[in-house]
Amino acid sequence: MTKRSKMRGAAAVLGALSVLAIPAWAESKYNLQTPNSPIAAQIYDLHTLVMIICTVIFIGVFGMMFYSVVKHRKSAGHQAAHFHENTTVEIIWTIVPLLILVGMAYPAAKTVLAMKDTTEPDLTIKATGYQWKWGYEYLNGEGAGIKFMSVLATPRDQIEGRAPKGPHYLQEVDNPVVVPAGKKVRILTTANDVIHSWTVPAFAVKQDAIPGFIRDAWFRADQPGVYRGQCVELCGKDHGFMPIVVEVKDPAGYTKWVAEQKEKIAAAAADSGRTFTLEELKAMGEKVYTTNCVACHQATGKGLPPTFPPLDGSKVVNGPKAEQINVVLNGRQGTAMQAFGKQLSDADIASVITFTRNSWSNKTGEAIQPSDIKALRK
Repeated sequence: MTKRSKMRGAAAVLGALSVLAIPAWAESKYNLQTPNSPIAAQIYDLHTLVMIICTVIFIGVFGMMFYSVVKHRKSAGHQAAHFHENTTVEIIWTIVPLLILVGMAYPAAKTVLAMKDTTEPDLTIKATGYQWKWGYEYLNGEGAGIKFMSVLATPRDQIEGRAPKGPHYLQEVDNPVVVPAGKKVRILTTANDVIHSWTVPAFAVKQDAIPGFIRDAWFRADQPGVYRGQCVELCGKDHGFMPIVVEVKDPAGYTKWVAEQKEKIAAAAADSGRTFTLEELKAMGEKVYTTNCVACHQATGKGLPPTFPPLDGSKVVNGPKAEQINVVLNGRQGTAMQAFGKQLSDADIASVITFTRNSWSNKTGEAIQPSDIKALRK
């Protein structure tokens, strides 16, 4: 067997070992996540194919280079050959790379076209990025009309290092997106403030959410389970606290979830017409504050001046209720204070305002009712 034949045999063995190692790579933290959608599977296979091709080329080129350097070194008495042109060699090193590129480009183009085919979805969900949470709205199917906010659920004690980190630290939310298995789901992305990015690696979905624009992507989850992602666009102070959780259920489980969500919507609508006691509002408001406000204004109400002003002792919080309601509903233009009018219900806004007006050194003794919020909505 010639040395050239031995080199070819070694390259073939390495290629075969690479293929056999693919299942192990799927579980490796150094590789892509295990795919759970047709597009993710295509991307994973394409990634593996290209890596194998690149590895074989790398080994072949550098193997030949080092072989030539060692075998034809001057100290071994090798005399350099003198030749200039070889048409056959030039044709070969032009055609072979061209064929390799075409072989890589065809499956890549096929995958990209499939990624962009968002036609005929079974379910369409609008995902809106906020600093720093996601809002979801189901636009069709049996879940049409369902709307909710999805906020980081990792306790502040873990974030601030006062408690051990949980198994899903910074990758857990209070309200996950729920979809049925085996159905084509179209995601429409946009943003309320800055650019965000809706990304779930197991579905091979990564779509920027841009204010004033609607972008789309799709996936079809094959297996029920919980799949995690996050915003991968640098979107501000709490960029790292903006996870995405998708729970894939079987059809019966999805139908049950839809029924539960519609019951919650009906209950929230009923709460908007209720009159609550001060203590009820404070208890409700503390939960809303912890979920939506504590990152900026802090648990102590002291804020992070000058960007996030303190609520403890604030003239706005202790002043006329209409002014504070207007700020919470519509935000403050040119500041970090965003509008919560479209994010929270009348009862939630009423309760969190009541909480801030009756916490820390603030002692107004005033209970803000959902009817007060409804009256000032624009």
